[in-house]
Amino acid sequence: MSGMPTGPYQDFARTVLGFEYDDIQLLIKALTHRSYVNEHKKSVSEHNERLEFLGDAVLELAVTDYLFNNFSEPEGILTSWRASLVRTESIGAAGDKLGYEPLLRMSKGEKQGSDRARQQILANSFEALIGSIYLEKGYQEVEKFVAKHITSKLENIIAEGTWRDPKSHLQEVSQRVDSATPQYRVISEVGPDHDKIFTLGVHVNGKLLGQGAGPSKQIAQQEAAKTALAEYESRSPK
Repeated sequence: MSGMPTGPYQDFARTVLGFEYDDIQLLIKALTHRSYVNEHKKSVSEHNERLEFLGDAVLELAVTDYLFNNFSEPEGILTSWRASLVRTESIGAAGDKLGYEPLLRMSKGEKQGSDRARQQILANSFEALIGSIYLEKGYQEVEKFVAKHITSKLENIIAEGTWRDPKSHLQEVSQRVDSATPQYRVISEVGPDHDKIFTLGVHVNGKLLGQGAGPSKQIAQQEAAKTALAEYESRSPK
């Protein structure tokens, strides 16, 4: 990576992260996708997957530390809260808000990928970024970063109930309100096998209450359950 401009990366570190890297190559590597290495084999040899592996573990530890030290809820609830905080959508959104996407080094093909692929790359890069912060500044700096960009979201997650598994929650509600168990049915499947989108509907007592789409039937079911829960919520007296 020698000879490449490091100014924009150091500017990002200084203005967004609040410090400069002694080893700026750590940050550059964290924002380098495997596809970029494949396109620049002569000049680039390292991508961010090892840093992502490290950052994933450090992120989970930092979130676990925070939950363990600040809440007395049982293990099952803390596990669900942690899962909500570190899921791809959450950390991808955090990465989007940090604004490092223009600094991401990836292939032309990846730049033109789907929104789902973009979100996954942002999430993976977020974990790699945490790995680079850990190596550069240590665990305490990671704790501050995670507190600012991840665990600060917990209050809203609890208030909105989004930490609860939508399918389990819907089953509780439908059995209480309608004395019936939700049934999920495939409405459509579109796209090639490697990028298929499923649309499923959820029915209670034979009535379609919601539908959702996603890259797997499981995700589509979860999205359909969220829509059905919103339908039940709209029926509730205010």
